Amino acid sequence: MTTQNETYATALPRLIPPAVQLLVARIAIAAIFFLSGRTKVEGLLTLKQSTYDLFEYEYALPLLPSDIAAQLATYAEHFLPLLLVVGLFTRSSALALLGMTVVIEIFVYPAAWPTHLSWAGLLLPLVAYGGGAFSVDSLIKRRR
Repeated sequence: MTTQNETYATALPRLIPPAVQLLVARIAIAAIFFLSGRTKVEGLLTLKQSTYDLFEYEYALPLLPSDIAAQLATYAEHFLPLLLVVGLFTRSSALALLGMTVVIEIFVYPAAWPTHLSWAGLLLPLVAYGGGAFSVDSLIKRRR
């Protein structure tokens, strides 16, 4: 006799297939980073002076001049989420954002580890499995 849990365990993967899970993960993490990037610019992509100040005085990352770090991070927060939404270069985009997350955790806001862990929880499946069936990566792979 099957139990209620066994029924759920076999039914849920059909109701929420991996392709849908990966799509939701791509959109969710893309929104987090993209919206963060939008707070750093005015207009399309003009960095605010407050962004440069933030990277110079609050973030103060080692090994990288603050003005370059501000530009790299801001452009990455705009470009990589767009790639994730369409599912193009999904693994490498997710890996780059995971790297940003690690840098933020270690050097900027170490006390925010629960937030950063939730970001990693969305990014790790994308690194491991790619964008899923509903992605440009998958479309390209099928055409080969």
